[in-house]
Amino acid sequence: MNSARLIFLAAASLALAASQAAAQDAFSIDGRNSPPLVESGQIRFEGRSVPYVIRRLPVSSFPDLPSAVQAELAARGCLIPQTYEAHRPENVIHASLERPGSSDWALLCSAHGTVSLLVFFGQGFVRPFTLASAPETERLQAHDPSGVLGFNWGIDSASPKQVHDAEAGMNPRPPLLDHDALADTLVDRHTVYHFYLSDAWTLVDTDH
Repeated sequence: MNSARLIFLAAASLALAASQAAAQDAFSIDGRNSPPLVESGQIRFEGRSVPYVIRRLPVSSFPDLPSAVQAELAARGCLIPQTYEAHRPENVIHASLERPGSSDWALLCSAHGTVSLLVFFGQGFVRPFTLASAPETERLQAHDPSGVLGFNWGIDSASPKQVHDAEAGMNPRPPLLDHDALADTLVDRHTVYHFYLSDAWTLVDTDH
């Protein structure tokens, strides 16, 4: 074998090794930045080690999301966490949250161990509001005889009538809202209502 062929083979081997190393690095980076769709483990809960399961969906499971919102979620590395009682994709909502007739989106974004409640108003969908944020493992609770903890944070839209119904026990009862609120729920526990008015978010008082 002549020296020119040896040099060619050596160069090819080096190129192949570099390519494989780059592919492994890329795989490692993707794996680090993309949490699994189903995560299970153990956590200290009420003084003992307890198993938990968190299920998430990719943003692609919500094709109605505007492309600008999808791009922002991709940049943040978001997955959409699902409550333990979910039977269909949830925790992404479309409602009139800014004002009557507006087209807005709210969702839970799970990224890097933290869940954030994000709201995108309909003019370009830039700079979402972060209404709440918490470590994902702080949003777990027991929900069946197995004792396995599940994710307990859910959101939904709340029409003016739904909020008014929640205020039924108040005296005097507040007037009907003129646009949607955002229902923020700990499953099987309680719901609070976020309402946007006069350029600020507030909590609707539903105490009886």
